[in-house]
Amino acid sequence: MLFIFALCFCNHIPAQNHPRLILTVEGVKKIRAGLGKTPLYDEALEKAKAEVDAEIKTGIQVPVPKDLAGGYTHERHKRNFLILPKAGVLYQVLQDEQYAVYIRDVLMAYARMYPTLGLHPTQRSYATGKVFWQCLNDANWLVYVSQAYDCIYEWLKPEEREILEKQLFRPFADFISVENPRFFNRIHNQSTWGNAAVGMIGLVMEDKELVHRAFYGLEHDNIGADEKDNDGGLIKLPGQDRAGFLAQLDHSFAPDGYYTEGPYYQRYAMYPFILFAKAISHNLPELEIFEYRGQLLKKAVYALLQQTNEQGEFFPFNDAQKGMSYHSRELVAAVDIAYDLCGNDPALLSIARKQGRVLIDGSGFAVASALQAGKAIPFRKKSIELKDGADGSKGGIGILRAATDAGSLCLVMKYADQGMSHGYFDRLSFSLYDERDEVAQDYGAARWVNIDQKDGGGYLPENKTFAKQSIAHNTVVVDEKSQFNGHFEAANAHHSEPYFFLGGRGDVQAASAKEFNAYPGAELHRTMIVLKVEAFELPVVVVVFRVSSEEPHQYDLPYYFQGHLLTAGFEYETELEKLQPLGTGYGYQHLWKEATGKASGPGFSLQWFGRSRFYTLACRAGEADELIFARTGANDPDFNLRRDPAVIIRKKNSTDALFFS
Repeated sequence: MLFIFALCFCNHIPAQNHPRLILTVEGVKKIRAGLGKTPLYDEALEKAKAEVDAEIKTGIQVPVPKDLAGGYTHERHKRNFLILPKAGVLYQVLQDEQYAVYIRDVLMAYARMYPTLGLHPTQRSYATGKVFWQCLNDANWLVYVSQAYDCIYEWLKPEEREILEKQLFRPFADFISVENPRFFNRIHNQSTWGNAAVGMIGLVMEDKELVHRAFYGLEHDNIGADEKDNDGGLIKLPGQDRAGFLAQLDHSFAPDGYYTEGPYYQRYAMYPFILFAKAISHNLPELEIFEYRGQLLKKAVYALLQQTNEQGEFFPFNDAQKGMSYHSRELVAAVDIAYDLCGNDPALLSIARKQGRVLIDGSGFAVASALQAGKAIPFRKKSIELKDGADGSKGGIGILRAATDAGSLCLVMKYADQGMSHGYFDRLSFSLYDERDEVAQDYGAARWVNIDQKDGGGYLPENKTFAKQSIAHNTVVVDEKSQFNGHFEAANAHHSEPYFFLGGRGDVQAASAKEFNAYPGAELHRTMIVLKVEAFELPVVVVVFRVSSEEPHQYDLPYYFQGHLLTAGFEYETELEKLQPLGTGYGYQHLWKEATGKASGPGFSLQWFGRSRFYTLACRAGEADELIFARTGANDPDFNLRRDPAVIIRKKNSTDALFFS
């Protein structure tokens, strides 16, 4: 029904007063009436006021763009777009005209500069921006700034609006869409930002063409289906016949809310997804956007919260920066809006309480009011299988959680689709957490976000040569080569197959999946079981990894343990005088070979110490198996990689192999 409505909605965008995008006239009245009665909201508003007042004192700074992420001009323009919508809310809520004056003057400075700009001088992106080094950040700017413009729209003189729209906003929207179809018409987190940016400024300006473009993409799409982006990802998915915001909702998410690029980029994309949806709900309520695909956006928020450890940090598979959590501004927005517009679930309030801050719009006020009224109940993280693929048929991830009085454990097994250009060659990998932090880690991305000294804040060379490669993950590697030989196109054509999933609150939980295509002629099958056993204070993990092949191969299974080695239940020789890389490619060139040994019996154990707790890995191993201590950091002249330890179990000249841990 939504799709039918949407076909004709652009002909009747209803005229109404401003603000109309994220704030509403009625919402502002409620906030004003509640000032002084909702401490969490009052605190957020006061903090925003202090930030904006400091910027006003600093003066308007709109420098000519020249820097990559982390450089002065990049960070200055980013600071501007983060401050302006806060100034807009302050004008609306406090009715203090100085904030409207500030927004107008900053926007006029941009309107004077924008017509003079060519492409950003860095020329580093497949879609180079004007204000920033990539169109993605230009779209960030417009998503945020459109909110500020909406807040002062009626305060501005008609001639001022005409200048801003003709010299700045309409050319800006055309640039990130019509002039950059490879950016705008993709199915990708970046394009979601572009779609939302064009749609949100279109709603403010009541520009029906821009809103239609945001919903459906560019009708004159001249992109070939086989064109690649700079990461090797397809510009369009195979069989994709639509672009725009609705296509992002259709293709990027599984029915249960899992996002194919993984939780790190789902966190990043949730802001434009949920902000634009909120703007649509205010302006076109008949579309019922939050009901689309069975309340998909609501499910996406819950799925994302489930993909966190006990500290609220997102599981770092695919291109993911470690440490990003639901405390980020994107998740503050997602939680507040999901609570306000998707059913007032009191469990979300407990997350908002942990976040410790709220938006300063109507949704943040609703959350703060509900918390003040004592409506919060605990949000329960549970064992859950999240499916991948638009129809849920392309593998997924299994999350197993167990707890005792002594502590908790969370195991995450990945058997999902490739994750587009941000995906890694890590089928059937896992990571393990207790209530303190990582026990067995996923490396995450090799990147220093927004650090100019580290390649302008972009992905480092070692991201492709190590972090994406199979040996960087806790999964079997065949013949020292990555899955699919490290070829994105081959990996993107296949997904792992779930075998079974047993969650719940019982003493036995398990996830099992198979991979048939990663290595020609070799089938991989991993089963991971979480047990609560009376003999142990904490839950125990049992791992069975079987490899089947008709031809002999070398099989390596790494475990990236986190902590300091205490004892090893096998004899080993340490490289004391000179270290050598473990191999020459597929990530092996980045591992120092620190020691080698053999199991003396039917197996071995490894003990380490980390975060005031002792851990043990016990493995079955044959006398022919080689055991290798390795550490990341080889062939790393700029010290881009962390120095993390691993133990690798190596079986040589084997057809079938069984790893039991």
